[in-house]
Amino acid sequence: MNTGTPLVEMKDVSIAFGGVKAVDHVSIELYPGEVVGLLGHNGAGKSTLIKMLSGAYKMDSGQILINGKEARITTPRDARDHNIETIYQTLALADNLDAASNLFLGRELTTRLGFVDDATMEAETRKIMARLNPNFKKLKEPVSALSGGQRQSVAIARAVYFNAQILIMDEPTAALGVHETAMVAELIQELKKQGLGIFLISHDTREMMDLCDRVAVMKNGKMVGSERVEDVTEDDILSMIILGKNPKAAA
Repeated sequence: MNTGTPLVEMKDVSIAFGGVKAVDHVSIELYPGEVVGLLGHNGAGKSTLIKMLSGAYKMDSGQILINGKEARITTPRDARDHNIETIYQTLALADNLDAASNLFLGRELTTRLGFVDDATMEAETRKIMARLNPNFKKLKEPVSALSGGQRQSVAIARAVYFNAQILIMDEPTAALGVHETAMVAELIQELKKQGLGIFLISHDTREMMDLCDRVAVMKNGKMVGSERVEDVTEDDILSMIILGKNPKAAA
């Protein structure tokens, strides 16, 4: 069991669109070095919940606490100020640029004379990649030439370099092959060791069992339940997703 202060605590949060409650009084927490998987059908509310944490949506009610202190998150910049980074399925990489240029996109390092410092950016990229994915060697190639897993590495490295403590990953292995998926799983393990907390959104229950410490299931905007992976079977999770009932809570 986790003890101490959660990295993130969302307490009793709600948001409605056009009178329909997309997220209805949901509470969830995330601890350092923990991966929490968010599962549920399309429209269950999981992406909306996370968008409130990432600053894409402003919640109607509830509280977000970061390291035990109330945080006001109404924009993506607010989220970044609280060391929350989101890696969307689309990755938001500039295809024509190499890894270093993507890592520092919009936050370029400059020399004392004000020129872009390519050499330092490349050296910093090598350092962070050595920490996260030592097999990554294609530093000079445009990211369009990289595989899906390598592109994920660049997006994750960018978040970690800029001090992310809380990482939101949206379908990180969608459309990846077996080898690439394994690579992303290794990256996630490395981030856990470094004390980051990760919210993982996925439709793949088997993957969630492999990658996560806990799974939280939503249905119709409500939290069905949150369980440690070792305490539930894949069938239990499917039952939570489909029936909206937590078999462990009833046990």
